Amino acid sequence: MTIKSSVDSCVKLKLLEGGYCTHKEKMVIRGGINEDVKFHSMFALIIHPTEGVILYDTGYTKRFYQETNKFPYNLYAKITPVYVKDEDTAISKLRSMNIQAEDVKYIIISHFHADHISALKDFPKAKFIYFKNGYDKVKNLKGFFAVKEGFLSGLLPDDFIERSIMIDSEKDQYKIKNIEPFEQAFDYFGDGLIKFIPLPGHYRGHLGALVQGENNQKYFLIADSCWLSKSFKENILPHPFANIIMDNSNKYEQTLNKINTFYKNNPDTEIIPSHCNEIYNKYIGK
Repeated sequence: MTIKSSVDSCVKLKLLEGGYCTHKEKMVIRGGINEDVKFHSMFALIIHPTEGVILYDTGYTKRFYQETNKFPYNLYAKITPVYVKDEDTAISKLRSMNIQAEDVKYIIISHFHADHISALKDFPKAKFIYFKNGYDKVKNLKGFFAVKEGFLSGLLPDDFIERSIMIDSEKDQYKIKNIEPFEQAFDYFGDGLIKFIPLPGHYRGHLGALVQGENNQKYFLIADSCWLSKSFKENILPHPFANIIMDNSNKYEQTLNKINTFYKNNPDTEIIPSHCNEIYNKYIGK
């Protein structure tokens, strides 16, 4: 089917949920409660006026269970308990809106943790957009090294490389004027509607997307730069133990500082962490 945004100067954006995991809240934000909290795995459906259907990440699928049923990958599932049903998956959510798998033209991958890539195999026609250095970091990892990075190679389609659009943040291709206070920005589609911003720290090649939505509403998809809106609003770091799974804790803190500055300078932009319950309740929950 052909799907287009109704206004050429913007995209339509809809947040969806693809399962959830549980963690102690105190691990993701200092001062949080010492109780398990449900963290929804959100992804974004973007309808571009000329490019059609685009996803920003994908949420979980039951493939996560299949890929973590043996040692040492089962450690991933024990550390991060995951809950997902067939009806929770991206493909199921899209079909309920009369969008078929073949309609998805692009999937923007913020990073390669399982909750962001579990549904890639469900979209056989999609091209994958991501920062090259993120994939380079994990592509050859196996065993404990892969578990530490939260990377399950079996979630990637066999033709992943053939369908990949790798953006090299060290080169000028697709680079545009930086968006303060961030040092780099990229525009693959060339129309200013979806701008990619490196948000390093949580993961190598961590990719945020600044999206021009309808009614002049802007959205800043920041993936796992923090897990709660309170974190960037008040500039609160996660528990020090969380540094163990980070690519670079110093860069993480710098990125959070920049998002806090961006938030203060752009109060009308909706900043969206992928697991924030406040955002989930506003756009998805009942």
